[in-house]
Amino acid sequence: MAQTVAQPTATAPAVPAKLPLKSIAPWAVFFGILMLVLLYFVGAEQGATSVFNGTDVHEWLHDGRHLLGFPCH
Repeated sequence: MAQTVAQPTATAPAVPAKLPLKSIAPWAVFFGILMLVLLYFVGAEQGATSVFNGTDVHEWLHDGRHLLGFPCH
């Protein structure tokens, strides 16, 4: 039975593409602000710091609070 052996071929090393900071910065700021807003709603939207009246937001995010370790009772 004949076996074939793969011969190594010379290839150029992969060079990662450069991303300019000016194109990434607006998206990083947008997602940073979005994460801060989400953190506020999950962690602090109740009681004295409440933006919305009532307990609707608290009840919608209740399980997420416990999952992330925020006390709410």
